[in-house]
Amino acid sequence: MPLEFESLSHGKIAFGFFNIETDMILLNQYFFFAEDFCHYISQAAQANEHIFKRSWEIYPLQNGADIGNLMGAIYGSDHRGFIGEVYQLFPFPKHQKDFKQKPQGNHTRALMERLIQKYTSKTDIHFMMDQKTEQINIGEYLFGKLSFHELIKYIWMGGFPRWKDNLRPDYVLSMGKVIDQSTDSLFYGLIFK
Repeated sequence: MPLEFESLSHGKIAFGFFNIETDMILLNQYFFFAEDFCHYISQAAQANEHIFKRSWEIYPLQNGADIGNLMGAIYGSDHRGFIGEVYQLFPFPKHQKDFKQKPQGNHTRALMERLIQKYTSKTDIHFMMDQKTEQINIGEYLFGKLSFHELIKYIWMGGFPRWKDNLRPDYVLSMGKVIDQSTDSLFYGLIFK
């Protein structure tokens, strides 16, 4: 489940997994894959540049009908929009004990890309980390260092339901290893050993 995280630019915004069968995540209206997120974060952690800039590929959706209604989709009462269609394919589990993020969620990527492309096209957003100000831009959203750490820890933990059987995908483990070895001050304090 997406949780609220504090941004410097927009106040509280949603971030996280929205279905246990896929590794797609959302950052408010940006949709992208956790595998890509981990790759992008690993690149940044290895760079150790005072100002690090890159582009991230995302799928932007307009708030509202195109995104859908997460709670309605979970309860099976509203299957409009992208999230609604995802829940038609992958309904919320019948038993609470089965509500765990699946580490093989990246196997649904091709299907998820076909589905979201009915609503939007892939685009690039600007990502920037500034060691001096300890601020991080992800597209239009600005985060402080601690909130940025919370986003990373959320993915590491497997979101609100946690990883099924506490098994993290290889791309998450790799990100943790890179961060543990990073000398970049913006990653100081994140430990995943």
